[in-house]
Amino acid sequence: MSSKLFALDIGTRSVVGIILEERDQSFHVVDILVEEHKERAMVDGQIHNVLKVAEAIISIKTQLEIKHGPLEKVSVAAAGRALKTEQASIQMDIKNRPIFSEEDVSRLELSAVQKAQTNLVQKDVEKQSSHYYCVGYSVLYYRLDGEEIGSLVDQQGSVASIEVIATFLPRVVVESLLSALKRANLEMEALTLEPIAAINVLIPTSMRRLNVALVDIGAGTSDIAITDHGTVVAYGMVPNAGDEITEALSDHYLLDFPLAEEAKRAINKNDFIRIQDILGFDQNIPKDEVIEVLKPATVELATSISNEILRLNNNKPTKAVMLVGGGSLTPSLTSILAEKLELPPNRVAVRGIDAIQNITKEEHIPVTPELVTPIGIAIAAKRAPIQYMSVEVNNQIVRLFELKEMTVGDALLAANISARRLYGKPGAALAVQVNGRDIYIPGEHGKPAIIQLNGQDATTKTIIKSNDKIELLEGHDGKDAEATVRDLLDDASVKTITCQGVMHIVEPIVTINNQKMSLDTSLKERDKITVETPQTVEQILLAIQKENYLFNLNPFTITINKKNHFIPEFTSSLLLNENPVKLQYPVQDNDIIEIKVASAPSLQQIADQIDRKLVDRIKVIFQNEEIELYKECSIVSNGEIIITPKDKVPNGSILQWQDINTSCWIFQDVFRFSDWSLPDTKGSFQILKNGQASGFDAEIFGGDQLEIVFN
Repeated sequence: MSSKLFALDIGTRSVVGIILEERDQSFHVVDILVEEHKERAMVDGQIHNVLKVAEAIISIKTQLEIKHGPLEKVSVAAAGRALKTEQASIQMDIKNRPIFSEEDVSRLELSAVQKAQTNLVQKDVEKQSSHYYCVGYSVLYYRLDGEEIGSLVDQQGSVASIEVIATFLPRVVVESLLSALKRANLEMEALTLEPIAAINVLIPTSMRRLNVALVDIGAGTSDIAITDHGTVVAYGMVPNAGDEITEALSDHYLLDFPLAEEAKRAINKNDFIRIQDILGFDQNIPKDEVIEVLKPATVELATSISNEILRLNNNKPTKAVMLVGGGSLTPSLTSILAEKLELPPNRVAVRGIDAIQNITKEEHIPVTPELVTPIGIAIAAKRAPIQYMSVEVNNQIVRLFELKEMTVGDALLAANISARRLYGKPGAALAVQVNGRDIYIPGEHGKPAIIQLNGQDATTKTIIKSNDKIELLEGHDGKDAEATVRDLLDDASVKTITCQGVMHIVEPIVTINNQKMSLDTSLKERDKITVETPQTVEQILLAIQKENYLFNLNPFTITINKKNHFIPEFTSSLLLNENPVKLQYPVQDNDIIEIKVASAPSLQQIADQIDRKLVDRIKVIFQNEEIELYKECSIVSNGEIIITPKDKVPNGSILQWQDINTSCWIFQDVFRFSDWSLPDTKGSFQILKNGQASGFDAEIFGGDQLEIVFN
């Protein structure tokens, strides 16, 4: 049993009507009619004059009904040139947040698509975001901290960014199609996109995983669709097509535009092209000459198409290019396009209806690439009709144009849910100044929103169907930034030091707004903080309040009769990890400081060091008995106080040192230290020193043997 399909391809210059019959597993093209627009009723794939387009539709419908009976339903397509393509990038601060999940990436992609939609709306201030359907998008790149990366999943860093190219269909295109059909008393049986229609019939499902470009070259525009991974990933359009080739012919040979169009079509049929210019002169021109005249325009068309393919396909050529539409018959176009894309010549080809599988036709119907899209529209209406679906988003009914497998993300876009609502707002940052340098402490990241589909948790990639209920439970906002001075310092700022066997935690000296504060003081906006970290032995001793040791470590210096004397033997020693150092030596964490404090010396010890005598002592032998002779030879005073040899002399003392009893020892001095006396018997005697005759006033020295011998 066969069923009849009626389809319309409404183009820039003409409307094509087609009758197909489905016979078992194949299709048969029964009839085709082409009706030219009487005036410019279509601009860039959008109906600008509904009445004029309706007239062309009514004319085709009437003629076909005469042959094939009543026609009440029709399949139509939105032109690829009506699609709007927009790029947008967005970045997100991900510092101090968990690693990126697939859902985080999906929500970031959704934010970028919504930004592209906003960019599109800003170009037309009369439009709103809800006036566009998103029919697809592809990611151009992911970046982490400015470096391009293959995937953001399971990554950590400071800033994640993404750029997408998204394609949108204006709702007015669909609405104007419906209006034109209604005037012709036709009901829309199914709706598709022209590029999808052509792809459905030219590229089998098994081949759609390949990266292929389909280019529909019409009169006014060339529509491009890119397939990859089993789906259409991008759409584009260039405003160069068959008319530019016709105009080049018209300009060169001075032809009226309709005659130039006839001459262009004759190139692929005849070896000589017969023309008549506007002056009435007839010419018979070789085909090769005409092709050469058209070459600059052909190169320009191929360049425009190749540049758009590269832009849509992440700056790399597709594996192959299929050309359909009347403009695809332009001579040398396939070879020039292959050269521009750096593809082998056999990877760029024109595809006519003979390339469509399982299709037959009446004999009077030509085998041309112009008919691929109309046939595709009719077959797509039967095999893969695109319908509307209704879902509920936060109690709002949303109608979606079901161009593909629809997801929660598509519903959120259609409902105009701001991507910002997918995450709670981050908390306010805290700005402070530390040692003259501005520091910004970020607030806490907002918690992601919870998405529920029919009461169950879902993601933005979850597939939806008609009458589903979607609820977006907004995420919690992040807390405002909080910090103490300690949070801003690294671990090296706090040191553990052992001094004289006692452990000390040495923290930096902190002032906030010129007030001394602790490290655990909470910071406020615009606080000015000064941090001084003790670095040297001297600074550490001051920080642990052991400044008394600094005095002990001063060099031992005294002043004697206005002359300075430095005596290192009485100076305290400073050891760092058992090595002698100076006070300016740097200290590291866990260092050990030891101060060996020298006690104040006695006056006698000082006299010994500076080689001065306080008491003069000698020992002699007198009358066979050892006698010690002594006398003070110095009087030392500290200010008005006379000090004895045993008295301690502090560091920095100012002494007056007076020498006394400076005369030498003589023989008669021994009588002051000896109990010996002259005998009562009178007689002569002899004075001997070391066995030699001497006298009472003779000078003596320690160790001398003195003797008085009576005769």
